[in-house]
Amino acid sequence: MAVNKNALIRYKTLDKCFSNQFRNYYIDDLINECSIVLKELYGEDTSVSRRQILYDMEFMESDAGYEAPIIGIKDGRKKFYRYEDPNFTIQNKPLNQEEQLALENTLELLSRMKGIPGIDAIENIEAKLNEVKDNKGNQKLISFEESEFLIGLEHLTPLYNFIKNNQTIKIVYQSFKTENEQEFCISPYHLKQFNKRWFLFGWNHKDQYLQNLALDRIQGIEINKETYIPTEVDFDEYFEDIIGVTNNLDTELTEVKIQLTDHIIPYIKSKPIHGSQKIAENRLQIKVKLNYELESLILSYGENMKVIEPIELVQRLKERIEKLKNLY
Repeated sequence: MAVNKNALIRYKTLDKCFSNQFRNYYIDDLINECSIVLKELYGEDTSVSRRQILYDMEFMESDAGYEAPIIGIKDGRKKFYRYEDPNFTIQNKPLNQEEQLALENTLELLSRMKGIPGIDAIENIEAKLNEVKDNKGNQKLISFEESEFLIGLEHLTPLYNFIKNNQTIKIVYQSFKTENEQEFCISPYHLKQFNKRWFLFGWNHKDQYLQNLALDRIQGIEINKETYIPTEVDFDEYFEDIIGVTNNLDTELTEVKIQLTDHIIPYIKSKPIHGSQKIAENRLQIKVKLNYELESLILSYGENMKVIEPIELVQRLKERIEKLKNLY
């Protein structure tokens, strides 16, 4: 049996249902849960048949699948389904033959793509996939700086598909700065990760500007019938002159000069804070737009960085340091 993308999504969804010992999932419930997940993924109604769900369950129970201990429990004339072993989950099972083959094919494809401009993250993805393929349930070989507790990651795939399909959306948003929820009509363009958080960039139809929204503050998303507004923004260029995600298009580039300690110079050389950076005689120079993320990055290096110019940035850092000092 060839395991396609939709099948894997259904297996994972069914696995969550069967693992839930506190709710009874009848066949109609299983159909509904799978349909909801697929709709969120593709941004349109995707029906799943009763026959397909029963076939999926049969595969999950088989040796070729996951040997899942699915049981049907009669409830009057109906029957609900769950795992006989409450601790079972397909997430803990080793890859089956079909999945192993699919993963190996993916790794082969990724290996051919390494070195192509614009896909520098391939090595990181390949390392993650190799970790899955090679680890047979023994000691973990690699740890990645990602958190399973991040809020908002469930929006990532639906938003990606809304962008790909040029679909206007309505977003219910709860900002840190306001107590009340807000609604935005957005033409979504781009997703970016910064400092372990994901951000959506899109056109705000009401206020007519390019807005960025943190995924962890999004409370709900649904398709909006307003006409999608395309963009000509080159997001590689958009992020080229900033650190982080805040880009005021009216702000000019500024020469920032920072005095470095001997201790921090090797770290800054091996991990540049910006593509424009130059280091000479313990002085770092970058050309960027001033924003909050730049300030926070400089402060994160503590006593190892001292801003010399511009005075505007020096003053802003002094204010933030003074507020920090008053807390202690």
